[in-house]
Amino acid sequence: MGFIGILLLFSSFSLISLAFSHDNAHVLPRPLIHQYPETLIANRLNELDEEVKFQCTSWRFTVEANNLSPWKMIPRECVEYVKDYMMGRGYRIDFERVSNEAGVYAKSVQLSGDGKDAWIFDIDETLLSNLPYYQEHGYGSEIFDPVAFDKWVEKGMAPAIDPSLKLYEEVLGLGFKVFLLTGRSEKQRSVTVENLMNAGFRYWDKLILRAAEDHAKLATTYKSEKRNEMIEEGYRILGNSGDQWSDLLGSSMSNRSFKLPNPMYYIP
Repeated sequence: MGFIGILLLFSSFSLISLAFSHDNAHVLPRPLIHQYPETLIANRLNELDEEVKFQCTSWRFTVEANNLSPWKMIPRECVEYVKDYMMGRGYRIDFERVSNEAGVYAKSVQLSGDGKDAWIFDIDETLLSNLPYYQEHGYGSEIFDPVAFDKWVEKGMAPAIDPSLKLYEEVLGLGFKVFLLTGRSEKQRSVTVENLMNAGFRYWDKLILRAAEDHAKLATTYKSEKRNEMIEEGYRILGNSGDQWSDLLGSSMSNRSFKLPNPMYYIP
């Protein structure tokens, strides 16, 4: 029942109680419905809308700060909020701010010149956007379906996220070695390469995907192991960009990590 219906029902119950409390046996001359002013109802509905926005903003902040984990789906009442955020200016502004800060840091670093200074990029929701897929799947309000998502990946149609493309090109131009470290399967290498290149990403040094033995591992474990291997090979990980905390935390962390916004899903 909607809010207006609740108000009308409450009014009816109140008038019925009043009538019987005075032992009035006569029939009331009008229906037991009290019409609340439309402005009062509209104001109350606006207050409820604002409260939902505040609660959902608080939830998103908690998610981005990694204070709510693990979680599987966005709250049902926040579906429209997340949709508006992802499709509106908020997501783009947040993404641009993080990417711009990463660019400022990258320019401030004095590279050694020995070819061992590295920057790591995640792929999904970092370089490539899967928003077209999530538009069809409730912006994260549905339990993740790996089969359906793999079908989307195989299309190779994920667009570039423009602020990340700009940062990517800046990092390459500064002389960093660029490693792409993704949770995608090794079986998806060819379509991933094609998608990246079509979206404008080129000249990376390594593209690391999950091998068969990595599929049972949590993302934090898998990505930590791959970073450990980079360190063992003599690389210095100076920067790391990812939309999940599991892209950034664990062992062999970078000198600076840049968490990009993503309130649609959580990967441990």
